[in-house]
Parts: sequence; structure tokens; C-alpha cells
Amino acid sequence: MHTDLIINGQQIQGQALSFAVINPANESVIAEVASVSAGQVNDAVHTALQAFKAWKNVSDDAVKQAFAKIAADIRAEKDEIAQLITLEQGKTIGMAQFEVDAGAGWIDYLSGLDIPVETIQEPNGKTIKVYNRPLGVIASVTPWNWPFMIAVWHIFPALKTKNCVINKPSEYTPLSTIKLVEIINRHVPAGVCSIVLGKGEIGQALTEHADVAKVTFTGSTRTGQSILSHSVSSLKSVVLELGGNDAGIVLADADVERAAQGVFASAFLNAGQTCAALKRLYVHESIYEALTEKLVQIANAQVIGDGADLEVTFGPVQNKMQYDKVNALIADAVARGGQILTASKALPDHGYFIAPALIANVQEGIALVDEEQFGPVLPIIKFNAVDEVLERSNNTQFGLGGSIWSTDLAKAEQIASQMETGTVWINSHSDLSPAAPFGGWKLSGLGYSFGLEGLLLFTHKQAVHISG
Repeated sequence: MHTDLIINGQQIQGQALSFAVINPANESVIAEVASVSAGQVNDAVHTALQAFKAWKNVSDDAVKQAFAKIAADIRAEKDEIAQLITLEQGKTIGMAQFEVDAGAGWIDYLSGLDIPVETIQEPNGKTIKVYNRPLGVIASVTPWNWPFMIAVWHIFPALKTKNCVINKPSEYTPLSTIKLVEIINRHVPAGVCSIVLGKGEIGQALTEHADVAKVTFTGSTRTGQSILSHSVSSLKSVVLELGGNDAGIVLADADVERAAQGVFASAFLNAGQTCAALKRLYVHESIYEALTEKLVQIANAQVIGDGADLEVTFGPVQNKMQYDKVNALIADAVARGGQILTASKALPDHGYFIAPALIANVQEGIALVDEEQFGPVLPIIKFNAVDEVLERSNNTQFGLGGSIWSTDLAKAEQIASQMETGTVWINSHSDLSPAAPFGGWKLSGLGYSFGLEGLLLFTHKQAVHISG
């Protein structure tokens, strides 16, 4: 297990204070990691700037070949990477393996995209060619919930568009991202992809650096707002994927069995620690009892424990701060009349374990409904009219994703058009695609990731006017 920075293709030790990486399943210290110093942040940016001079001119075929080799290495080392993810993040080993496989598949998709050149022919005979040129040095700041996958989402669009990139992973989950950057450096020139380690102040130093051309960030709305405010003086490009409070609306004609399976899988994906997880469930009163009964059955069947155990289906919350927050939200909801529908479970003596909780008899106006829980708890709210539920679901500062559950697809699409979110799913949720733009409305984000639209946000437009 490597715990060093990677700068200019070299593994080096951080020069600042160390921090502990904790296994959330048992609260043991996995590793002590030395934080980067301010001088080392400058070194990373400087070497990236130097590497950019050559990398920006590399052939498209060379990029594709590098991506193919990286994806092959990731697949060959899947078990090791998945074990690191489970160890530091807590998710089940099966979910960790999925994260690795999905990351490799994402790289494959990006590799197959071509950066377009638009040709405009004017009547006077002038030809204009519009190119998408690389920006320079990209700062990537990634969270702790999907540490490997989200790093792939940030790093590879930057590399595909021939930028150099410096990643700062969460201090809670740096190990799998270090491994990813180690693999990348086997196949790209020194300085093209680096990783710096540390807590929030390191991310701030990196994102505010004058020589960084773009920041891509996934995390809290408050931190995203801070990054945006500090980008003004240098006019950095910024893409922010921020918090969400996704609503799911289950209509009267929904297939109850299918909806229950899909709702639970999304709401409790990665123990609810997913930005685009379903976080508020509105159920038509005619099927409310039937659906909640199915959901309770699924929740009560979960096997809770260390994700490294193959029999476990439900791992811990990743860190003590989030563990305390989620428990406080549940307690507050119960104090305000909320009813926990799920059975109480014996939990391990150590670790940040919370059994999946379904909570009824709650409404808007309490924190559990109005805020992003980011944990294994789902409020379930009854409704009787579509117009009413749309108004309630849209009455939030967030606008990341939402879903409609119905057998009438035409009606579902019509309702989807009224949801104030960047993504709407019909009969699923959290079902992301590398081909479709993904981004939030309102305080859930700025800009888009994924698809060709997201890829081109890593470039400048340059129009070349050619007169004969």
C-alpha cells in the first residue's frame, strides 16, 4: 500500500503534518499519511505546467493507447483496488468491485470519444474552423463516498482533452486514489497527472493557485461556493457537482414490487452516501401501505457489518462526523413525531454502523426532509395530487436529480418536465451514464460532467478564420 504523494511521476513523502486514515468498520488506523506542504503544491503545479508544453501536442492515438493500458491495468489489479476501497470507505467488497469495473468502463467510453472540429463555410468564401484547445493545469478535488470512481470522472476527461491534472482526494479515503494515480503514471509522461494529499486547506491552496486553469470539484455546496468565489480574480473555469436532496415520486399506477426494489437500491446505495441517491420519497396514498411494507421487508433483510465480509450487504457510514450527523437527523425526526418502520438490529460494537432506516409520519419543515442526509435513512411522505407533490418536491434549494415511478411512461415524462433538477429518471434513480450530461440546478452545482458536453468544458474554444 502506497501512501506517498506523486509529483512529476515520482513517489515522494509529504513534508507537512501526518493524518490518519481510519477503517470505518472497526475504527482502526489503516495508515498514517504525510500531508503535502505549500511548497510541494507549488512544485506539483510547476511540473504540470512544464509537462503541459509537450502533452498538449500529443497525438489522439497516443492518448487512446495510454487509456487502453491504464484500463487494462485497473482490471488486472481490480481485487487489490477494491480491497483498498472497502478498507478505507467501508462499502461492501462487491460494491467496491463494481466501482473499479465502472471506472475502467468509463475510461473506455472516454477513449472512444473524438474531440470535434467544427467547420463553418461563409458565403464570401472564408472558412472558419472552431477547435477545442486544452486549458492547461486542472485541479481536481474528490470526495470520500466514491473515491476511485469520482477520481476517474475528474481525471480522465482532463487527460483526454490533453490537459495536465493534479488530484487532491479526501483525507478520509486517499489510498485507492493514490493507487489510481500510480497506475496512470505508468503510461503518461511525468508531470501529466499528480496527486497531493492533505485536509481541506490543501484543497484550498491547490484550487486557488494562480497557475491552475480549471477546478473540478465534487463535494459540499459550502465548499463549492468558496471555490467559486476564489476563482473570480483569475477567471478560472469551475465545474461544481454539489449536494442534492433528490425526490422520488411514486404514482398510483406504479409497479409496487419493481418500485420497492429500485427505490431501496437507490436510496441506500453505498449506505445512502451518494450525491444523486434518492433522499425523499413521495408515495401516492393509494399504494403507500403496500410500498412501505415491501421497503421494510427489503431493509430488514440486510446483513450489516464489515464490507470485507462476503456475507455482508450493508456496510458502515464512512466517518464519525457523518455518523453523528445522520443519527442526529433520525433522533430529531423521531422527536418530531416520525416513526421508524424498520426493525432495530444488533450492530457491531465498533465502527460507524447505522441500520437502514425508513421513517414515516414526517413532512417538510424538519431537517431529515429538508436537508441532505447522506446516510442510510429515507423519509417516506404520503401525497394525493400530482400538482401538490411537484410543488413540494421542487420547494428546495437543491436540484441535482429526481425520479418518477409509473407504468404510464408518457405521463411520467410529462411530470418529469416539471421537475427542477438536472437529471430525472423514470423507474430508476442514480442510474448515471458516461454519455449523458450530469449536473445540478440551483445550489446543486455549476456546469456539467459526462458526455461530449462535459468533456468539452475542459477546453477553450478557438476560432481560426481562413481567407484565401
